[in-house]
Amino acid sequence: MTARRLPRTLGLLAMLCLLLAAGLAWYVTRTPPSPFAAQADAPVDEQWVRRGEYVARVADCVACHSLPDGKPFAGGLKMDTPLGGIFATNITPDREHGIGAYSLADFDRAVRHGVTPDGRRLYPAMPYPSYAKLSDDDVRALYAFFSKGVAPVAQANAPGEIPWPLNLRWPIALWNGLFSASAPYADKAGEDALWNRGAYIVEGPGHCGSCHTPRGLAFNEKALDGSRPTFLSGALLDGWYAPSLRADPNTGLGRWSEEEIARFLKTGRNQHAVVFGSMTEAFNNSTQFMSDEDLAAIARYLKSLPGDPRRDGPPWQYQQARADAPGAQTYALRCASCHGADGRGQGEWMPPLAGASSSMAREHASSINITLNGAQRVVAAGVPDAYRMPAFREQLSDREIAEVLSFVRTAWGNQGGAVELGAVKELREKTDPASPSPIVLRMR
Repeated sequence: MTARRLPRTLGLLAMLCLLLAAGLAWYVTRTPPSPFAAQADAPVDEQWVRRGEYVARVADCVACHSLPDGKPFAGGLKMDTPLGGIFATNITPDREHGIGAYSLADFDRAVRHGVTPDGRRLYPAMPYPSYAKLSDDDVRALYAFFSKGVAPVAQANAPGEIPWPLNLRWPIALWNGLFSASAPYADKAGEDALWNRGAYIVEGPGHCGSCHTPRGLAFNEKALDGSRPTFLSGALLDGWYAPSLRADPNTGLGRWSEEEIARFLKTGRNQHAVVFGSMTEAFNNSTQFMSDEDLAAIARYLKSLPGDPRRDGPPWQYQQARADAPGAQTYALRCASCHGADGRGQGEWMPPLAGASSSMAREHASSINITLNGAQRVVAAGVPDAYRMPAFREQLSDREIAEVLSFVRTAWGNQGGAVELGAVKELREKTDPASPSPIVLRMR
């Protein structure tokens, strides 16, 4: 390259860099399109409000945007992220602190695209990568409910705890372009209406993948629909392991019938399991309120997701446990009265440990967590559970817990493997006992 051409080349490179910078600036600050942008907000009638309340139940909005001792949807729940703590926002119709000044288009952009009216990007702790699949009518219904069915609360939003420069929001626009759904759910050809309704709920408002799908390095869900085998294949999150919802016979729903799945979501229990961990909040505030038709649709869709024999291992078969194995005596003294000496359980509120997905999963966080801290109260149809798993953090040492769980996870044909002492110690330090109080959050 001659000296005469060098300035010209550098000028072209500088121009190219400016164009790229301008394009990036446009992309990260642009207002996402909304089908409601050109429409005047129509009057809201009670039918839309009732529909919106049901959609909010399916989406479990109350679980994040309410506190047990607070006003409905006034925000304040702290969520710990890899970058730092953030707080759920006020989504009541208060005009100063909530969404009272939002138009329908503003609301749509926040829910389906994660962008506020002033252009701020929401952290994807808000499951808008899934909510992007919401239908226009369900967005309209949600807007009606939060505008007219919820009382305004003048409660300021707590500032986040993510330090600068990690709290800069513009990179989230790039994250969204890579990892968020881009359009509402479209029915899949060749599947019936029930299957498509189930797929819509699971992939969209139900945002089941937020807990049950493993995350990538960018904290993105590795799949947003059933076209990829990682979707709903199980994930570690907040000290619990959300199990596979695919047809894996050992660690998933392979041995569950459609009726048993629907019954679990409606009543909190079936012959295989009782809800526990973070699923308790989802049951107490969401799934039990869904219609029987929607629960049947969810079950139909989930049963269509194939398992992975390479991941799941050989199908479980019951085997007798060794009475002299380490941890067997602790099990006999502390656990057998509820779960049975043979591990088969004692009725539907005292579930089996033999063949349970938590006993078969390679991840042992759920087994440790519930043994240390006990179970949150399950409230079905307004009635708290008669039996709940107690906390053993005061009664058993780390070594005793590791030994008894290693026994459970290797007895009766279980394939979960031994629990290490250090894993128990770590979760003991990071977690707290479950509340003994029944907690059902109010919607109004």
